[in-house]
Amino acid sequence: MTLKMRLPIHVSLLAAIVMLTAPLGASRPLFTAAFPPAEFADHRARVFDAIGDAVAVLQGAPELSSYLRFRQNNHFFYLTGVEAPRALVLLDGRTKTTTLFLAPANDAMVRAEGPVLVAGKDAERLTGIADIRPRDAFRETFTALVGAGRTVYTPFRGESVAAVTPDAVQRHAAAAAADPWDEQPSREAGFRQKLAAAAPAASIRDLDPILDKLRVTKTAREIAAIRESTRVAGLAMAEAMRSASPGMHEHEIEAIGDWVFKAHAAQGIAYFGLVATGANAIYPHYHAGTDELKDGNLVLFDYAPDIDYYSSDVTRMFPANGRFSPAQRELYGTYVKLYSALMAGIRPGAAPSAIISQVVPVMDRIVSSTSFSQPAYRAAAERFVDGFRHNTRNRLGHFVGMEVHDVSTDFDTLTPGMVFTIEPQLVVPEERIYIRLEDVIVVTPTGYENLSSFVPIDIEGIEKTMAEAGRFESHHVPESALRP
Repeated sequence: MTLKMRLPIHVSLLAAIVMLTAPLGASRPLFTAAFPPAEFADHRARVFDAIGDAVAVLQGAPELSSYLRFRQNNHFFYLTGVEAPRALVLLDGRTKTTTLFLAPANDAMVRAEGPVLVAGKDAERLTGIADIRPRDAFRETFTALVGAGRTVYTPFRGESVAAVTPDAVQRHAAAAAADPWDEQPSREAGFRQKLAAAAPAASIRDLDPILDKLRVTKTAREIAAIRESTRVAGLAMAEAMRSASPGMHEHEIEAIGDWVFKAHAAQGIAYFGLVATGANAIYPHYHAGTDELKDGNLVLFDYAPDIDYYSSDVTRMFPANGRFSPAQRELYGTYVKLYSALMAGIRPGAAPSAIISQVVPVMDRIVSSTSFSQPAYRAAAERFVDGFRHNTRNRLGHFVGMEVHDVSTDFDTLTPGMVFTIEPQLVVPEERIYIRLEDVIVVTPTGYENLSSFVPIDIEGIEKTMAEAGRFESHHVPESALRP
């Protein structure tokens, strides 16, 4: 990795701090410190209310076949907080009780990596789940419980683990199914087949829509986790602005985010870093990271960490040389006015479509009162507004939560606890110009909170930030040193 080459002093310092502050013999805790057991119990209680007399069964993620840190899948973590591989959980809607099944410890792995959660009194105390059994007991327990032909809910969609989204999971599954050389059933499909074989009279139904609907509305603790992910993402954005300069490469900007994330205890990334200089920004998910920042380029930076299983999604754009050109000031300045108008219309109890209908006339006035230097720029601004004018979807953006493009559900109005981003795009195709910002919005009972508002979007604020000393501005490695 090139990060070690660029930042030897800082990386060494961080490693020293970790060594000095970690107690001797410390290992990963047996149970998450993200939330107390009561948070997961509350999530399970909402599932009990939704499934009635039925049973819900979920399987946790398996161990990894690589030397990467284990991360539980999101549905399983949401309901249990358990991070042990190959765990199973059974929720009985009739008795409103939870049974957790844990695999036995692999002694060799324990000696190498430290202890894992296993069935016993310690697990019961840590998780708050009173009934914890060895994983081998699952089949007998399950068949006895559903033998009378009860309905069984289990996830149908592929599991989301690290830097994964529901749409990406479904896209991968569709590609695999269409590939004649890769027609293996998914892990979830195989699990359903096993459940059906163990309980032939049971009706197997999809749990995903139930969990997706519950996960759309976040609790106070979940919002706090998203707020922290957003704070750290914002720190990376500001540091990138301070340290950026012509001659750097996109991957160096991404490396700034990596350092900031790790320094603030992120367990990983929420998605691959999107750093696009100049015309590369025309591709919304560009992530090659190879181009050089050139004088006069606008740089798009879209990146966020995975903290306590929750993510964020923040985007900022800034001039590589620290000063917006007259043309950039015109286009970007107009975009910010339109973006701010959309932001001002957000309110609880309103349908997104109603908010858009209210905001479009405001945007029309902004465009009509602006003097554009080129017809193509005015046309781009008009297309931006028309995109909202003709929007038939009841959406302002996408939800954010355990996944950066989080699970979704049909809804009528914005309600407190919803967390989503807005990320409208202004495009001048003739010049391959693309402008996009993105902020994380939490709907509150009286309005909304913009979690990323502390990261400047106005021209003056960005230029002021870029004029400040950057932590990494002296760590640029020339192209010749990277590829001798």
